[in-house]
Amino acid sequence: MVIEKIQKTNDIHKLSLEEKKELALEIRQYIIDVVSKNGGHLASNLGVVELTIALESVFDLKKDKIVWDVGHQCYVHKILNGRYEELKTIRKLNGISGFPKTMESSTDVFNTGHSSTSISACLGLACSRDIQRDDYQVIAVIGDGALTGGMALEALNHVGCLQKKMMIILNDNEMSISKNISGMNKLLTRLRTKKNYRRTNHRGKEIISSIPAVGKVITEVVSRGKAAVKQVFVPGMYFEEIGIKYLGPVDGHNIEDMEHLFRQAKDFDEPVLIHVLSKKGMGYLPALENPSKFHGVGPFEKETGEIKKSGNSYSKVFGKKLVSLAKTNKNIVAITAAMRDGVGMGEFSLKFPEKFFDVGIAEEHALTFAAGLAKNGMIPFVSIYSSFYQRGYDQIIHDICMQELPVILCIDRAGIVGNDGETHQGLYDMSFMKCIPNMTIAAPKNYKELEMLMEEAITYKKPIAIRYPRGGESSLPMKTSPMKYGKCEILKEGEDILFISIGNMVSRSMEISNELEQMGYSCGVINTRFLKPLDSKAIMKEILNKKMVVVIEDGTMIGGLSSSIKELLFENQYQGKSLFFAYPDQFIKHGDVSLIEKKYKMDSSSIKNRIIKEMK
Repeated sequence: MVIEKIQKTNDIHKLSLEEKKELALEIRQYIIDVVSKNGGHLASNLGVVELTIALESVFDLKKDKIVWDVGHQCYVHKILNGRYEELKTIRKLNGISGFPKTMESSTDVFNTGHSSTSISACLGLACSRDIQRDDYQVIAVIGDGALTGGMALEALNHVGCLQKKMMIILNDNEMSISKNISGMNKLLTRLRTKKNYRRTNHRGKEIISSIPAVGKVITEVVSRGKAAVKQVFVPGMYFEEIGIKYLGPVDGHNIEDMEHLFRQAKDFDEPVLIHVLSKKGMGYLPALENPSKFHGVGPFEKETGEIKKSGNSYSKVFGKKLVSLAKTNKNIVAITAAMRDGVGMGEFSLKFPEKFFDVGIAEEHALTFAAGLAKNGMIPFVSIYSSFYQRGYDQIIHDICMQELPVILCIDRAGIVGNDGETHQGLYDMSFMKCIPNMTIAAPKNYKELEMLMEEAITYKKPIAIRYPRGGESSLPMKTSPMKYGKCEILKEGEDILFISIGNMVSRSMEISNELEQMGYSCGVINTRFLKPLDSKAIMKEILNKKMVVVIEDGTMIGGLSSSIKELLFENQYQGKSLFFAYPDQFIKHGDVSLIEKKYKMDSSSIKNRIIKEMK
């Protein structure tokens, strides 16, 4: 097998073109095998096999620097740089990450897990290279979907201004997570028709220059009119107009053509953008036919592509309830950022297309856009993953909360999400939302409460964040009392230990309290429902005379429910014992959720044992 010849960085330089073609087939099959067992990002990695091989054949990764935007398409890169065997552990606890990680390899130049960052990072690398008088190539690999992100456009503008020697590989597969719908996509669609422009232009110059006496003069005149000619034959040459040389498009599955273009680009002393056309899911029919389904996928049957059907989930319940609410309220609109199906908005987009807005990878725009809708009487539900809400923090403060606009922020994937790791864990939303004036924060303990919160949020006429986890609700039976703004829910009374929790962790409190009651302890449980405003009076009333207070939350220890209860206990001079269970002040790496919980002693057994120890 050719893949056995790839043991370390730059081994690919020794291969012939035919061997590289065989290597592409072997890598593709290996990735399918691994992801079918581990889960992961399949379609995007299958789409960049030849691109990665061509790129790393031309550049010296012992000194040249490649930054992969988003980074989830780095599996091929990891295989080519000494992590063939380790790929079997990808996304597992203590295994390698599904994203570039500088701690894994020097060829992972920059940690990337969110979109639209690579051009900015590479411009920084290029500027530092020149200041330090060093000599290496800097290459950003960015997908077309990432160009909908404002940060990428800001970086392009700066690149054109500074004119630093660097390359931008635009991997254009017409996809982000879902199908791209944007003005940038329209531009790229026009550029895709330009396949023969570069070749014809180069050959034309050679022919004209060879004409005796007048050839060079004609070439010089034609060159002066180059911009005008391009506008005729290639409308919308956005990149060249801002100062970035454009090459392409080139077939992203033709290794030879890409190598030729990459070598040509190395000779330029100005920024160059190379437009590569690829197919997401290439080489595996189920992923090729349905790339969105195989973007981020759990284990599947590789022979058929059949994915184990998941049961109900918070995202699905959210989507169904949103459709139900929109049928009776004409002012409801739905907004997401390139994750329509992931957040459960697929049905809404089909039934209310004029009220559904997928803005692409542009969270900042999504939030201010929602503020504008709310200002004019609409009721926007904005559904974005917790880790991506971080990108729109200023817009939440400046555009929504300062004006106290009734935007409903639906925070999907809150808490530990597991295998995607530190860039995707939803641990910080309660903390960074809590300090914003005019913000309400709530979290449902089950599906019923999510539906109730959505109904109530419409009536609040103020900003509200509703956070809920990835996956489904607990199977533990729990009563659900009527929802009242800012009021907690007392699930049961007890004399010895009082559990206080919110959202997904309420069921864990109930489970542990039930087990402790069998051991003779009398336990009470409070579902706070709201983090802000916190029902301090009712909670403190239940705390009085308890031997121990136990707080459990699926967020970070700093700034969330634990911090609020600590402040409450201090202000009221509580004399009993208190235990707080939340995640520490550090970034939580990838792994199965249950294993991460055990590692940080957030699982039921660890919490129960700690309580028993402290009660003795």
